[in-house]
Order: sequence, then C-alpha cells, then structure tokens
Amino acid sequence: MNTDTELDLSAIMAAGWATPADFTPAEYARAEAFYAAMRAHDARLLALREQAAGLIRGWTGREPRDVGSLGTRLNLETSDLDLGIGYPVAKRDHLMQVLADRTTFLGERKTSFSTTRLVFSFTLEGVEVDLSALTEEDFVVACRMLDQIAEAMTEEERVCHLWVKHLLREQGRLDDYAKWKLVTYARFCPEFNWVPIPEKAAS
Repeated sequence: MNTDTELDLSAIMAAGWATPADFTPAEYARAEAFYAAMRAHDARLLALREQAAGLIRGWTGREPRDVGSLGTRLNLETSDLDLGIGYPVAKRDHLMQVLADRTTFLGERKTSFSTTRLVFSFTLEGVEVDLSALTEEDFVVACRMLDQIAEAMTEEERVCHLWVKHLLREQGRLDDYAKWKLVTYARFCPEFNWVPIPEKAAS
C-alpha cells in the first residue's frame, strides 16, 4: 500500500494523540477506508478470541478480558490477541505449573511502578495469543481503563490512531510504532508503566 502521507508523523508522535484536525479531507478519507478494511477481519478474530478465552478460563478458572488492540478496535490485520486475567500474586507458582505445558512463558514485566505481571503466549489457528496475569488490583484498574476507552474514545479518533499506527509500521519506524501502540492506554491509565516491548515492535 502507498504510504505517502501529508501527515507530520513526528509532530503527531510528539503530541501523543491524533484527531481529524490533523488530517486533510483526502488523508482522512484514506484513513477511513483503511479502518473499514481492518474491521472486515473482526468476525474471525472475535471468534478466535472467544476460543482463546474459553481455553484460558478452563486452565486458570479466571475470566479473561481483551486488553489489546482488538478490544479497543485499534488492531491491524497482523495484530495478535492480548488477553488479561487477575490472579493472586501468592499463587503465581501454581499458575506457572498449570500453564507450563500449554503456553510459552515470555517473562515477568512491570505493570505499574510497583507491580508486575506474568506474560504467557500460545498460538491458536496461526494467531499468537498473549496472556497477561496481572495482580487482582491491577486487573481492576485495567478493566476500568478499557471501559473508559470504550466510552470516551470516538470513532474518528480510532480512525486517526489506526492510520498513524499503520503508517509508522509500513515506513519501518518500529520504535515509534511500538510507542504509538501504547498512547491510548497511557492517556486513559497513567497509573501504569507503559513501556514498549522490544520483541513486539515488529508485530
């Protein structure tokens, strides 16, 4: 796809947000068309998400929530699935045992400035599924954030955000792409420590 753009991507990165005011009518029309094309993948991805949630529910006894770009409707065609659960920190050793033969452990990562989460990965029908086990308190905060995004982020802002995300990825600006993926979360949940994950920059 042609990635020529009239947008000043560096200025948008510096501002940390994108709105239709940043776009010419022609550029916004391209962004809208791209957004609609990405939505065409929703049915398949939502079905896979439901399968993944059922597996996680069976393995952990916890109700997962989509904490990634599909849940916020900011996903690219190549985006993976990201599901989160709340899980007691004192029982993390048990969780590691339960998931050992079913997933790949990706590591322990900072969530807030004082808490961490465990991250696991598995593949379902060729799609990578990441599972984050947050502290129970952090999971409540994450769910509140997702509710706020669903309520407050407009369709126009989603269109703009996804177009910038697409352009950064296609232009090979992977560090900026990794940072941009997090701006929505950081805007609605400053309590968490939103740090780009290096191995996710190309995904």
